[in-house]
Amino acid sequence: MRILAIDCGNTRLKIAWFDRLAASDVTALGYADLAAFDALLVAACDKIGQPDRVVISNVAGDEIRSALTDLLRPLRAEAQWIQARAVQCGVTNRYQDPGQLGSDRWAALIGAWGREGKACLVVNAGTATTVDALSDAGTFEGGLILPGFDMMREALASGTAGLPRAAGRDTAFPRNTADAIWSGCVGAQAGAIERMRRHLPIAAPCVLSGGAAQSLLPALNTPCYVEDNLVLEGLARIAMEDFGTGAS
Repeated sequence: MRILAIDCGNTRLKIAWFDRLAASDVTALGYADLAAFDALLVAACDKIGQPDRVVISNVAGDEIRSALTDLLRPLRAEAQWIQARAVQCGVTNRYQDPGQLGSDRWAALIGAWGREGKACLVVNAGTATTVDALSDAGTFEGGLILPGFDMMREALASGTAGLPRAAGRDTAFPRNTADAIWSGCVGAQAGAIERMRRHLPIAAPCVLSGGAAQSLLPALNTPCYVEDNLVLEGLARIAMEDFGTGAS
């Protein structure tokens, strides 16, 4: 079964084709380059064939949804715009209103559960940083939302008269302003992650994704790894379950 998975985040759009759970042709586009999506879609269909399923997570708003709807219209498969559910793909959602959980967080949780099948921390370090806890039973217990790494830096630069936007480095004892800002932002992100991590079993890994994942990885004192296509993988699992093929 061929699946076209699309992750519409706050700042970029990621596309992947899956043959069951084997991903290929993963592409990231900025929304300014959305016109390039049409050419990518035509080329992929010529190479791989029409998708059997099209599954989309969109947190970028109605304008992006409308633009993509138009671009996807020539496909035979109807697009499935996912929303978080109470239960899906083995994951139980304990949000007070399950449907209020962002579709990207939900897909990432499903992707992580499919990989781990045990308690883990699911972190998306993008425009915002989300830190979500999965139990050994596959229950989403809850999570944190905080400004992302770059948003923290931008807030300091734009909200003060003398703090720079210059890149620094993460160090235990910063001795210049750029390093102090960089280390402070890394420390705030890592602190939120490790604080949530303490609520999970000691062996629970942390699965990192998002644009700032590689910057955070060295700062974390917990077992962790980066899987940048976690949302796309979760979308493929959702499509397979809804199609009735299973995800094994």
